[in-house]
Amino acid sequence: MTKTAIIGGGIGGLVTALLLSREENREVTIFEKNDHLGGRLTYERHGEFKIDQGPTIILLPDMLLDILEEGGIPREDIPIIPCSPLYDVHFEDGKSFVKFSDPERQKEELRAKFPGNEKHFDRFLADMRTRFLQGKSQFLEKSFVEKRTFFSRKNLKTLMKLKAYQNVKKMMRSYFDDERLIEAYTLQTLYIGGHPEQSPAMYSLVSYSEHEHGIWYMKGGYARLVDIIQAELQKRGVAIRTGTAVEEVLVEGGTAKGIATKEGRAYYDELVMNGDFPIMDRMLPERYRLNRKYTPSSGCLLLYMGLDRNYPNHSIHQFFMTGDFDRHMRQVFQDKMLPDDPSFYTFHPSLVDDSLAPAGKGVLYTLIPVPSGEEVDWSGKDRLIEHVLDQMEERGFPDLREHIEWLHVRTPAQAEQEGLYAGGSFGIAPTLFQSGVFRPQLQPYQVDHLYAVGASIHPGGGVPIVMQGAKILADYLQFEGKARHNYKRGV
Repeated sequence: MTKTAIIGGGIGGLVTALLLSREENREVTIFEKNDHLGGRLTYERHGEFKIDQGPTIILLPDMLLDILEEGGIPREDIPIIPCSPLYDVHFEDGKSFVKFSDPERQKEELRAKFPGNEKHFDRFLADMRTRFLQGKSQFLEKSFVEKRTFFSRKNLKTLMKLKAYQNVKKMMRSYFDDERLIEAYTLQTLYIGGHPEQSPAMYSLVSYSEHEHGIWYMKGGYARLVDIIQAELQKRGVAIRTGTAVEEVLVEGGTAKGIATKEGRAYYDELVMNGDFPIMDRMLPERYRLNRKYTPSSGCLLLYMGLDRNYPNHSIHQFFMTGDFDRHMRQVFQDKMLPDDPSFYTFHPSLVDDSLAPAGKGVLYTLIPVPSGEEVDWSGKDRLIEHVLDQMEERGFPDLREHIEWLHVRTPAQAEQEGLYAGGSFGIAPTLFQSGVFRPQLQPYQVDHLYAVGASIHPGGGVPIVMQGAKILADYLQFEGKARHNYKRGV
């Protein structure tokens, strides 16, 4: 019987447990410091109001459903619905652009709003489709524990095709000629906390994926996925120890042997660390720590609202762009200061889901990209919030303040206190030298039987991608996967 302990009950840890617990000769225990599972994937609640605290946009639905099905949860048990249209992008000059999954409808919208750019859209889809298929098989579905396996002729050729040497914004300029449209096709780097001009062009596949695979919503909220997985784990007898913080990883002779909590020591054959990876370093004895500095992803200033009404719109997702998006990004990523006139995102799921609020009422979520890190001066937070509420009232949510029954604010400082590295909302940033082989891998330490999964571990952030990382790890830990991939340990 192999005894596996998973330190952290975020989505990476949960999916690892789901996949490993299929084995008859394996005993899995999850240790979670909070009183609930899910990590970023949880709810904010107030009375009868509830709304997702973190992720809201479901991308790559087939990847998500395939992994759950492999773990024993039928896809019909996952209540996701497509968002149609995908979302609206509102520009400061009053123009709005609607994104569609259907290519023909998208070309009609391009023809109407940005004439001439529709001619380049087919080329964009065709190029990205080829790059996506190549990148998925060679980067998303593999780990690079032994770094030299990354630098194969085939991989290097694919990297050139993906134009990894370019940034996302530069790549989008090769398809579109209006800066507003370029913003609409580069803002997706913010889904994983990256700057459009600092994120390698391979991340432009996110905007392509929206068209190819759609954007989806989970009835009851994205955090409902945690409840579904937890119920399946409990049916299988997986031990779930919430409210139990792991204080130390026990290492003897270069091999992980167990964990220490306030309740004492417990010994296991394998340990999986699931959390913001740079912070997990602290659990190891000093001699085994990496002590590396990473660039954190951007932070989020989040507003959660319970309203006495709903605001009708054809999409639950909307992006409101500032007149100077480059300035906003510079303030967030370079200047490390609160933006004075930011772009922001709103999520109004009550338009399609009446389970989140009392009858006739609704919930609303606003995300403002802000800097992460300790050096940020937060004295202007209230002024920034009032500015964004003013913008919301002017650009789509009239008299919003009059209809707010509940408002809760979450800052990067709170996120850092809860265990997110430097208050970044998406793990370490998706820069070139923190992607692919340069990102921490599933066995990041020179310690046998110690593994890692999560947003800061390859292949990266975003719920389906973290789940894919859990699948890679589960394959590795199972004999069949080891034989197939011939993994070797490395940093």
